[in-house]
Amino acid sequence: MGDQIKYQLDEARMPRAWYNIAADLPVALPPPLHPGTHQPLGPSDLAPIFCDAIIEQEMSTERYIDIPEPVRDVLVQWRPRPLFRARRLEKLLDTPARIYYKYEGVSPAGSHKPNSAVPQAWYNAQAGVTRLSTETGAGQWGSSLAFAGSLYNLDVTVYQVRVSYDQKPYRRALMETWGARCVSSPSNETESGRAVLAKTPDHLGSLGIAISEAVEIAATREDTKYALGSVLNHVLLHQTIIGEEAIQQLEMAGDDPDVVIGCTGGGSNFAGIAFPFIGMQLRGGPNAKKRRIVAVEPSACPSLSKGQYAYDYGDTAHLTPLVKMHTLGSEFTPPGLHAGGLRYHGMAPLVSHVKELGLIEARNYQQTACFEAALMFARTEGIVPAPESTHAIRAAVDEALRCKAEGKAETILFCLSGHGHFDMAAYTNYLSGKLVDQEYDEKELAMALSGLPRI
Repeated sequence: MGDQIKYQLDEARMPRAWYNIAADLPVALPPPLHPGTHQPLGPSDLAPIFCDAIIEQEMSTERYIDIPEPVRDVLVQWRPRPLFRARRLEKLLDTPARIYYKYEGVSPAGSHKPNSAVPQAWYNAQAGVTRLSTETGAGQWGSSLAFAGSLYNLDVTVYQVRVSYDQKPYRRALMETWGARCVSSPSNETESGRAVLAKTPDHLGSLGIAISEAVEIAATREDTKYALGSVLNHVLLHQTIIGEEAIQQLEMAGDDPDVVIGCTGGGSNFAGIAFPFIGMQLRGGPNAKKRRIVAVEPSACPSLSKGQYAYDYGDTAHLTPLVKMHTLGSEFTPPGLHAGGLRYHGMAPLVSHVKELGLIEARNYQQTACFEAALMFARTEGIVPAPESTHAIRAAVDEALRCKAEGKAETILFCLSGHGHFDMAAYTNYLSGKLVDQEYDEKELAMALSGLPRI
């Protein structure tokens, strides 16, 4: 195709179904457990916080689940997204590798998160729900649910992790523009928030704490359900539209990835790009090429690469079900790095499970190394990436340099999950030399891990 830069699908070829990796796993995912009885959850246990359609998707083992036409009618506003060949970055690195990326930053909220926010809001509206509560770190999920809520006349309350609430005021403004209410977490609005503030009035917050607050609100109000932006099966399911598009586009390019890369906090972006490729491998046949699948996370919050694989709570107040995942402990508070969307103590059960099965590998980076790669990317490809996405770029750059050193012309695919237009303070700090690498507290981590529930 010569020097072609982008590969676009016609709207008619936008995927009509989400891919569910649970159908192809050689070993079933360990079931979530009730936090009180430690027995496997049934649908009725989730009913206080989720609507029936979401519960059904969470527990489904069907390989493909149809995307409702009203949802597709909204997604088509920004989907299908082009697949880009990073030719200028390849030239800068002087690598024989071919680098492709899926860019999710042109959705209304500027990230991949509306891919799940829209169906979640639609399913809840169809069920007669009038209010949604949620958490957010950097604000990409919170702004996405605010956008989706505005489409279906849902009142949305977002508990935003305090360090990100302070770092990213324009994300708050975006949520409020779409009609949502954004609250700094931990807050005085919930018992779980007040309990944290009583011990540590200046707590930086964490996604675990914000989840506790949002779940508490949903569980105590009959008109309110909870919406989650990552981690659980149904969220990862909705994001697979990314990888399903990428498979078609790489066929258009006459190429096939040797390495697939995504950044990981809770796991939604990574699963979105990676699970469809893992599924092809698991099913066998002509598309069963063995690929390296790389999950990249911050060194300051390395749940997948250094956490324990164990049953743990998804939140700090222990209101959520117990799920088996790679975890740093539900009471662990990561340092206040700029990649706020990756500051979560645990990893999605499905992502954790495929890691245990040896289907993926994990690595972690410090934030200064990630911003170094982000500048390379911005100055060649023109896109300023979100701090979360810089981790995937760093890994892609390192893989391309490995190919250069080894003389291998491999194909590298990564997901650029969002833009960094609301994160320019982080870039200002990096350019002025003020951005520093942060380490987690080893003693705090040990204490958090010692408190894992005994199952």
